[in-house]
Amino acid sequence: MENNPNILCIETTGEICSVALVHGAECVAVKESNTHNSHAKNMIPFIEDVLSMAEVDKHQLNAVAVSIGPGSYTGLRIGVSTAKGLAFSLNIPVIAVSTLESIAQPYLNKGMRVRPMMDARRMEVFTALFSSDGQLLEEANAKIVDETTFKEELTNFKTIFCGNGVPKCTEILRQFENASVENEVLSARNMASIVSRKFQNSEFEDVAYFEPFYLKDYVAGKPNVKGLHS
Repeated sequence: MENNPNILCIETTGEICSVALVHGAECVAVKESNTHNSHAKNMIPFIEDVLSMAEVDKHQLNAVAVSIGPGSYTGLRIGVSTAKGLAFSLNIPVIAVSTLESIAQPYLNKGMRVRPMMDARRMEVFTALFSSDGQLLEEANAKIVDETTFKEELTNFKTIFCGNGVPKCTEILRQFENASVENEVLSARNMASIVSRKFQNSEFEDVAYFEPFYLKDYVAGKPNVKGLHS
């Protein structure tokens, strides 16, 4: 097993289109944009850019990693399909990374629990809970946030809340002394330690069959094309 693998990391689950190149456990190049609906347009140029910045040829890649959700349905499909295409063409493995685990990474080992939150709809968020050392304490789930949602938890534990679901909950969370609020931006660079560990443990996906983790069923809106609905 390669001790310092080159792993291409793709993050498209939220508003940020982000691509990074990880060597070993270090992020050596990153390219990202928060331009709305730009994922499909930016993905391939960003991949080419980070490989160029890191001076790595695509055939030197040892694996491709992708954030698999929860998150935007369209973004998830773009990220996963790109990762699968690269894995097939280069004959390299795919590593799947929980978006919530990736968001939590910058805040681990600070002596507090970490609760990453992805924006869902209205006052709903996708969330999970990690101990300070990164152990999963609560599986990914959807919560509607009000004054009581985290009351018991914050009575007993200091917790860092992070992710793009935080802004809609900030006023509620600031009522609790044990809540620390951070608006962490999604970035492929946060995958570095996760993908390094998974690569060394050979935690790879079945390229043909693995799917994004949507958490909730997709509900399609009505089409706006004239003649398609009454």
